[in-house]
Amino acid sequence: MNYHNVSFLASYGTKKQIPASTLPEVAFAGRSNVGKSSLINKLLGRKALARVSSVPGKTVTVNFFNLDGCLHLVDLPGYGYAKVSKGEKARWAELIEGYLLDKRRRLALTVLLVDMRHPLGQLDSDMVNFLIEAELPFLIVLTKADKLKKSAYEERLAAFRDELPESDQVVVIPFSSETGQGVEELRAVLQDLYEYYSAEGAEDDAF
Repeated sequence: MNYHNVSFLASYGTKKQIPASTLPEVAFAGRSNVGKSSLINKLLGRKALARVSSVPGKTVTVNFFNLDGCLHLVDLPGYGYAKVSKGEKARWAELIEGYLLDKRRRLALTVLLVDMRHPLGQLDSDMVNFLIEAELPFLIVLTKADKLKKSAYEERLAAFRDELPESDQVVVIPFSSETGQGVEELRAVLQDLYEYYSAEGAEDDAF
């Protein structure tokens, strides 16, 4: 896949607005200040494809991007931002859950972003358990890995495995939007997904 051949498709503010999938989708989820937009921009070699803001909670819609006609990347609203109303938090939660549980979706993978510098919080733990219970495939990206010194990095990586439910079954990729750590690993995952779904489609066409 050409990771530079990417375009914005559309934004949706309610789950009813979101059309059925036309390509396999990879969703990106995480807390509102975890660096989701920075990761997407780094992954795709762009500076401002996904909007990066100094104010957390700016992504209040489900945003779709077309990656080289192969996959749709889906930027979900960040959760857990305190400075919004309860009603707005409820809308975001309904939007995220509505997207993830939509039976019309060809959801290939959810990439859950977690800040590597801190212990796994309740909201992130809840999201992990939600994905496990819903039997949705996911992996975890530990963001801001460059912010930790080597000893602290190793300690947090080991501790995270203890904090994470069913950790032995979950792929974990440390990531830095500053240094590019983890970019090639994540791209390799997306390439594997594309090849898997392409082969699956070819088998379907044979019947």
